[in-house]
Amino acid sequence: MRPLLYAFLLLPGLQSLLPATEPDRPNMLVILADDLGYGDLACRGAKDMRTPNLDRLFDQGMEFTNFYANCPVCSPTRAALLSGRYQEQVGVPGVIRTHPANSWGYLSPKVTLLPGIARESGYHTAIVGKWHLGLDSPNTPIERGFDHLHGFLGDMMDDYYNHRRHGNNYMYHDGHEIDPKGHATDLFTRWSVDYLRSRKGKEEPFLLYLAYNAPHTPIQPPKDWEQKVLMRESGITPKRAKLVALIEHMDDGIGRVLSALNRNGQSENTIVVFTSDNGGQLSVGADNGPLRDGKQSVYEGGLKVPTAVVWPGKIAPDTQTTFTGMSMDILPTLFDAARITIKHPIEGRSFLPVLSGTKQEPLRPQMFFCRREGGLRYGGKTIEAVIEFPWKLLHNSPWEPLELYNLQADPQEQDNLAGTNKGMVNRLNTAIRLQLQKGGQVPWQRPAD
Repeated sequence: MRPLLYAFLLLPGLQSLLPATEPDRPNMLVILADDLGYGDLACRGAKDMRTPNLDRLFDQGMEFTNFYANCPVCSPTRAALLSGRYQEQVGVPGVIRTHPANSWGYLSPKVTLLPGIARESGYHTAIVGKWHLGLDSPNTPIERGFDHLHGFLGDMMDDYYNHRRHGNNYMYHDGHEIDPKGHATDLFTRWSVDYLRSRKGKEEPFLLYLAYNAPHTPIQPPKDWEQKVLMRESGITPKRAKLVALIEHMDDGIGRVLSALNRNGQSENTIVVFTSDNGGQLSVGADNGPLRDGKQSVYEGGLKVPTAVVWPGKIAPDTQTTFTGMSMDILPTLFDAARITIKHPIEGRSFLPVLSGTKQEPLRPQMFFCRREGGLRYGGKTIEAVIEFPWKLLHNSPWEPLELYNLQADPQEQDNLAGTNKGMVNRLNTAIRLQLQKGGQVPWQRPAD
C-alpha cells in the first residue's frame, strides 16, 4: 500500500532532487499507451488484469492519481506532449487522419517541438511507435526534432499484423518505408530494445519516446495471450478478455524494455515516465474506474490517465501524489531535471519539486481541454471543458447545455450544478471562450498547395 504524498506537504527525509549536472544528465524514456483506461492496470484496481511490469514501475517511483491528458483523443494529446503547449495553440485541435475531409489538425511548421531542443542540447532523440502528427513533409518525426524513427506515422492500424491504414503503409525506419512482420506491440518493443542497446556506453544521453498503439482498436491481441486470459478469468466476457490480453501483452513488452535498461546499465540514470494519451474506450470493454464516461468525452473518464514517474535515487519509491499535471507538463519537467532551457513561451510547467516531495503550488489556476471533430455527433464543432478546482465546467456536445460539477464533492460528475450556480457558469464559460479564441488564431488545416 503506497503512502499518500499530498502535493502541499514536505516529506522529511527525502533526498533533495536537484537538476542534473552536465556530466550526469539523465536519459529520458517516455512511454505512452494509447487509450489505456484509468482503472485498467492491476495496480489501479483491475481485478481481472495481470500487469506485473507496470505494477512494479508504479511501485518504484511516484504515482500521480490526478493526472490529465490534454485531450480525450490521440493527436491533440501527442501534440501537447511534444510541444509543451495546448494542442490548439500548435494547430492540432482534433485528430489528424489520412483523408483531408476527415482530418482535424495540421501541426504548425512554425512550432518548435521539444525533442528538437533536447537534440540541440546534446541529446540523441528517438521515437519508436506511433507518431500521429503528420503523414508527410514537413511533419515527419525526423523533420520535427527526432534523430531516429522506427514506427508508424498514421493514426490507428486496421490490423496489428499488416500495419496498414486505409490500405496505406505508414511504417517507417528513419526516412524509409518498411514492411516488417509481426504484431505491432512486439515490433515496437523489439525496436526500443535495439535502440537502447545501440546507446549503451554512449556519452551522449538519449530521449526515447516509446508510443505503443495498444490498447487502441482493433482489439487484436495475440491468440495465445487471449486464450491465457480466457482460461484464467472465470466469467469474463470475450470482449473484455481481448482488451485485457492486449494490455497484458503491452505490459510484457514494457517489461522487456525496462529489462534492457537494466542490462545496459542505463536504468540508474534514466527518468522513466509512463502515461496514456486519453482514457479508455468503453465500447471495447475499457475500465475507467469510478470515473464518468471515457475516450472522446471531456468527462473525467476521457481525460484522467494512469501516470507514474521513476528516477532511481532521486524520486522516492512507492509514493502517490494528488498533485495535478497535464501531458504538456511532462517534457518541461524532464528538461528542468536535465537543465535544458526552453527559451520560447509554452503553457507546460515543470512539476520537478513535487517529484522530490517538496511543496509546490498548482501549475496553473485553470486547466483547459478542447477537442474539435466532425461527423454527426459533433457537427464540425468543439467540445471543451475548464477546471478551476474544485469546479469543472464542460460542454460535451454542441447539442447539449453546459454542465457544472464540483469535483471535490462529486468526482463522478453526477450532480450538475449549472442551474443553481449561474455566476460560476458565466465566469468559467467566459474563460473557455477566451481560450477558444486564442486557439482559433492558429490554422489547423494544411495550406493548399
